[in-house]
Amino acid sequence: MESEASNEREKKAADVMAGISTGRAFDRLINMSDAIVAVAMTVNVLSIVGIRRNSYSESVWTVLSENGGQIGSFCFTFLIVGVMWLAHNRILNHMRGYDSTVFWLNLVWLLLIALLPWPTTMYGLSLVFGSADVVSDKAGVGLFYWGMLAAISAVGGLIGWHARRRPALLDASNPPNDRGQLKAWVYSAFFLLIGVVSLFSYPISTWLPVGLIVLAVVFRRSSAS
Repeated sequence: MESEASNEREKKAADVMAGISTGRAFDRLINMSDAIVAVAMTVNVLSIVGIRRNSYSESVWTVLSENGGQIGSFCFTFLIVGVMWLAHNRILNHMRGYDSTVFWLNLVWLLLIALLPWPTTMYGLSLVFGSADVVSDKAGVGLFYWGMLAAISAVGGLIGWHARRRPALLDASNPPNDRGQLKAWVYSAFFLLIGVVSLFSYPISTWLPVGLIVLAVVFRRSSAS
């Protein structure tokens, strides 16, 4: 018993010397991250709370059809942030602590998540389905929105990449695999591709997100094989 306690003290001392925060400090980082993501997902609803009927005679179906862009972008962003949180959670589940690099990368990741409702609102307002006039995104709203998603995915990937480069951060009983790392880069590249395409053809860019489903199926099948 004394030997185990001594080993634990030596391990904690080594972590302090290496600048690694574990235990309760790491739990607090996770709790803060979860809380900010939850608030950001909730605040995202502000992008659609201003939708109103133009008159008492206007049906709810008309309201939904006329504001389909805003409603669709809200629903998509809500779902994609949930998926990104899941990927972020999986990364942290493979770790036993964090260092200053992980802290700052995680803070940037949270900053981008917190900012996401802003481009979501602008992107939703820019979507006018069925309009022949909307052929390109001259204002760059689509690139801003999809670029933000690409950045979130990329920063999440950087957290996992740094943790792999510094094994002392990892939980030896739950080692990570390289598949999650690959997914982060692939999704980031695909988000950026959609944003670039939106600069030239908005109608095409609004259909490209279907490719995310294809990517999810491909990764699922590859992980099962």
